[in-house]
Amino acid sequence: MEKKTIVITGSSDGIGAAAARKLKAMGHNVVIVGRSKGKTERIAKELDAPFHLVDYSELNQVKRLAEELNKYDRIDVLVNNAGGAQNERKITIDGYEKTFQINYLSAFLLTNLLMDKLCKSNATIIQTSSIAANIFGKNLDINDLNNEKNYTPLRAYGNSKLENILFTRELNKRYKDKGINAVAFEPGVVRSNFGTESKKIINFFYHSVFKYLFTISPEKSAERLIKLALGTPSEDFICGETYSGKRIMKISFKDKDGAIASALWDKSSKMIEKYTN
Repeated sequence: MEKKTIVITGSSDGIGAAAARKLKAMGHNVVIVGRSKGKTERIAKELDAPFHLVDYSELNQVKRLAEELNKYDRIDVLVNNAGGAQNERKITIDGYEKTFQINYLSAFLLTNLLMDKLCKSNATIIQTSSIAANIFGKNLDINDLNNEKNYTPLRAYGNSKLENILFTRELNKRYKDKGINAVAFEPGVVRSNFGTESKKIINFFYHSVFKYLFTISPEKSAERLIKLALGTPSEDFICGETYSGKRIMKISFKDKDGAIASALWDKSSKMIEKYTN
């Protein structure tokens, strides 16, 4: 088995931590990335793995993280798994709606800042999406990425998860010939600490409604992630697609010619321009 270097953001808890444990047990080099110093240090110590701290609500911290990660010889897999949900509309220090920045824009910046190393490593890049992309993000307005109009916590969350899907499609389109294997996955509704910052609608959605109906363990969901991380493109998954379990997830949002995905990339590039020049 080829030993891979696998960077997992949001790996101090939940799906990310479960995947890190399994991948480490399989003999891979796992790099832990988290926001909470205590949680991140604990999982890194448990696995005897390197770790990095970052708060995705500050793009300067994302740039610093990229500088740290670029020191690794190679990155075979980048899992953009960090995310969260807010109970109300908040603006980050960078001027962006917090859900949009934490769930999408920061991962977009990190990926772009690591792109040279990822291409050289022929890396697989995985975006964590959600069924919320279909339920709450199907009316995404590309001209309102900051969620100024008709804001609700669930709509902002669904939009961000759809943006991860569109990012995956465009990433595949722009970089598949340069060695990148882009894919997204829908983890299911996972029993974890997700949503604890949002104590009303998001918390109700995840921890009350689905808790007794459809939830799966972080360990079970991590198996889905690991299959993509260790899979062979074109054999185990189709690049540019989003997977729910073994199946490609049908996306409600229509972007047949890819114009919206392309526009999202261009608009996002302008937002992070000061950090990439």
